[in-house]
Order: sequence, then structure tokens, then C-alpha cells
Amino acid sequence: MFSNSKYIETLYSKNQNMQQILNDAIDITNTLFKHELKDLDINSYKYIPEIAVEELGIDLELVNQLVEDYINQILKSNAFFVEYIEKLQDDKENNKDLDYKDLRELAHKNLGVARNLRIEDAEKLLYKIMREDDLDYIFKCLEALVASAIILGPKCAYDALKLIK
Repeated sequence: MFSNSKYIETLYSKNQNMQQILNDAIDITNTLFKHELKDLDINSYKYIPEIAVEELGIDLELVNQLVEDYINQILKSNAFFVEYIEKLQDDKENNKDLDYKDLRELAHKNLGVARNLRIEDAEKLLYKIMREDDLDYIFKCLEALVASAIILGPKCAYDALKLIK
């Protein structure tokens, strides 16, 4: 449907091990960040939890726990993101007015968490999801967001995906 990638669809349907899921996530971010999402300038981004520790004044263990909560939230929110994007695409194809409200509210909710934890790649991706009108570009941002969450915590993401399946 969107882009030429079936990444999100296969992520939730395939029986893959943690290393395969991580490798797929790395591949998708490498591709998207070097090409379609190059404008975001996040190709070589690596999360540094110590920044959140210092700026928020909380310990590393709590930051790591909050990051795991964020990963779970992104993976669970993905189904809603896809649903909203598909509805917008359907409305567009049927020449209806496009109402981005639900999509943008969900992006805004997740953006707050990413900002609080200083997860800069997610901040940029969620901001674009909130502001863009190009549905294909939004979907690419969503693919990158999900892949970035997996890279952020592969074990946590793997466990969450197993539960979601």
C-alpha cells in the first residue's frame, strides 16, 4: 500500500528471532535515513540515556525503564497509526476531506514521551508525522519510528512483539 516496503506488516506477522528483527530494523533505518528521510539528518543517531539522566535529574535505571515503556508504547501505537493512515488514504482516494486530527493527536502524545526521554530521532520522526500531509512520507516516518524503537531496545521490542502477535 504505502512505499514499497512491507516492513511493518511483516514485522507483526512473521515468526522471527530477536536478531532477525533487529537486523531488519537496522536495514530499514539505514535505507530510509539515507534516502527518503535524509532531510531529517538522523542517519548516524545513537541514543545516549545519560543525557536524559543529567537533564531530568533521575537515575539511569529509571531512564532505562522509561525507555522500555516508550518502546512498548510505540509498538502498541503502531496499529492505530496504520489505521489512521489507511483511513486518510481511503478518504483521499474517494476525494473526501482529509482529517488528520486522530493521527496528529497520537503523534503528539508519543512526541511528548520522546522529548522527555531525549530520544532525538523519535522526536524528529513524530514531529514530521504530526505536521506532514503527504501520506507516503508519513508512512515512511512511521516505519522508521518503529524500526528505531526496535534498535533502541531489541530485547524489549522482541518481547513486546511476541505479546502483540
